[in-house]
Amino acid sequence: MKKISLNALLVSTSGFLATASGVHAQSLPAPGQDDSGWRTALSLYLFSPVRNWGDSTIGGNTVSVDLRFDDLIENLDFVGAGRMETWNGDFGIIADVNYAALQKQSNLPGPGGLPYDIQIRQKWAAILGAYRVAQGTGGNGLPFTVDVQGGARWNSIKQTVQIGPLPTVGGNEDWIEPVIGLRGMWRLNDKWTTVASADLGGFGAGGNDLQTSVSVGFDYQPWDNTAITFGYRYFSVDYSTTLTGGTFAYDMQQHGPYVGVKFFF
Repeated sequence: MKKISLNALLVSTSGFLATASGVHAQSLPAPGQDDSGWRTALSLYLFSPVRNWGDSTIGGNTVSVDLRFDDLIENLDFVGAGRMETWNGDFGIIADVNYAALQKQSNLPGPGGLPYDIQIRQKWAAILGAYRVAQGTGGNGLPFTVDVQGGARWNSIKQTVQIGPLPTVGGNEDWIEPVIGLRGMWRLNDKWTTVASADLGGFGAGGNDLQTSVSVGFDYQPWDNTAITFGYRYFSVDYSTTLTGGTFAYDMQQHGPYVGVKFFF
């Protein structure tokens, strides 16, 4: 009975609206920014998967998940993200913070169904160094840049299920992992810039086999110090460990649009 209940609950809630690591600030100075001194970009953004699929395991119970956008929105608790990049010439420092959480509270089906509470949360914070490895002028006569990034990321994944008076199943796992990234930016005109990036993290650290993000999009800058950023992103994470209550694992893939705003200083 316990396994059937857990699987049914997990299917209804596992997978969530994640935030978008890898959305971009500036190795390429924004129009109006001086490339000879310090320059900073602050980004606030959201990532909204149109599909989330994979496997979720709590207490040794594994379910296959395939959720669409409306499923995720229905159970969204809170989501938010921010990224700041500060550059001087070819060198940059990046701070990236992300948080997303789902919660579902209801009652098991049937007369006298016990109440249940499911919580799923993922958050991370990263500190990266960056270096502009290439810059030049494209075929349209406007500048482009390519930069590489590397550093450390703290991750936290929480998956818990509580049914009535029964003990809570699942847990909250934290780990620190290396992360590397590559990004290209190309100015299209005085308002539009195209951006493509990819980053990889985990590499087995703390139980995370691999965490991947690939994004392609645009910055539209209609104002002197502010731009709208938007595009499309693929994200995946493959994490597993063993707790006293059984295997705890989160192996998910997501893709969907991202949108945000940037402020330049």
